[in-house]
Amino acid sequence: MLLSMPFYVQQYVDDKLDTHSSSTLLGYLHDYKLFFEWLMAEGFTDCEEMKDIPLEVLEKLPLEAAKSFFKFVNRKEIVVSQKTNEKKKPEQVSTNRKISALRSLFKYLTVETENDQQEPYFYRNVMQKITVHKKKETLNARSGRISKSIFHKDEDVKFLSFVKNGYEHTLTKRAKPYFYRDVARDYAILSLFLGSGIRVNELANLRLRDLNFTTNEIAVVRKGNKEDIVSVVPQAMEDIQDYLAIRERKYRVKKEEDSYLFVTRYEGHASPLSVRSIQQMVKKYSKAFQSNKSLSPHKLRHTYATQLAEETGDLVLVMNQLGHSSMNTAVLYTNSDKERAHEASKNMGKKRKDL
Repeated sequence: MLLSMPFYVQQYVDDKLDTHSSSTLLGYLHDYKLFFEWLMAEGFTDCEEMKDIPLEVLEKLPLEAAKSFFKFVNRKEIVVSQKTNEKKKPEQVSTNRKISALRSLFKYLTVETENDQQEPYFYRNVMQKITVHKKKETLNARSGRISKSIFHKDEDVKFLSFVKNGYEHTLTKRAKPYFYRDVARDYAILSLFLGSGIRVNELANLRLRDLNFTTNEIAVVRKGNKEDIVSVVPQAMEDIQDYLAIRERKYRVKKEEDSYLFVTRYEGHASPLSVRSIQQMVKKYSKAFQSNKSLSPHKLRHTYATQLAEETGDLVLVMNQLGHSSMNTAVLYTNSDKERAHEASKNMGKKRKDL
């Protein structure tokens, strides 16, 4: 995909490799592709290929045109299921990411670059005028929303058991060979999400060298390209070892320290499992388990965080384990169980019975 981009995007990616994760940059490239395709479709350039779009098009893009692009993004329906042709509108967080991606590119072009005259490629930054809209809600409201969309009590254990022992019975004869090939890998991924609380891009970027089976820890790269060490539930590390026992044989991948942990086979060769593929895999299993109610990797992360908060009551531990920089986010997981609030209200109301 990178080679199909204009030279200035290729330059941007090359300059950001040391400060941004590969999954973040890949996500940005998908956003840039959508943006450039829209520019061509709407007639803002006569170019027939993205790589030929000149800097001048970005420099002179009217503010109303930039706003129109994000209206297009907000109203563009996403196909949720190819089988049922189910569609939904994108969430605001998805649009905000596209705004961030384009802001980053335009800032780079107007501030961080230099032409032969030792000046930035151009000065006018239209994306600076685009506002990120964040949903306003109290911590309590957000906590309640999170609580409705995660596993509670032993549901996570039942989910893992279903993947290992029940999911195959929902499949056609034709689909079962693919399940048998990938089940050890998929189970290890789900187990790791529920046993560490890491983000999907952190999981996708894991390499063999990042695993420490002696201490039950993994090395991850957090947001902002910050390196971190994360404790993992021992059983999840055992599930990774079970996957590693078949990884080389089933995916034809060499056991090198630099190689990605989770891979797939594409055109006869092993390649890293993409963030998108991991998201779809989590959705597939959770939808089968919960009668069409699907979860995302982020909801598995919330599940782990809630259980850790309930187990320890230590907000600093939760904050550090999840790689958050603010205690406010950790507080969400201590408020997620509404049963205690209902019970307290019930007890407080008993003294009014005689009124």
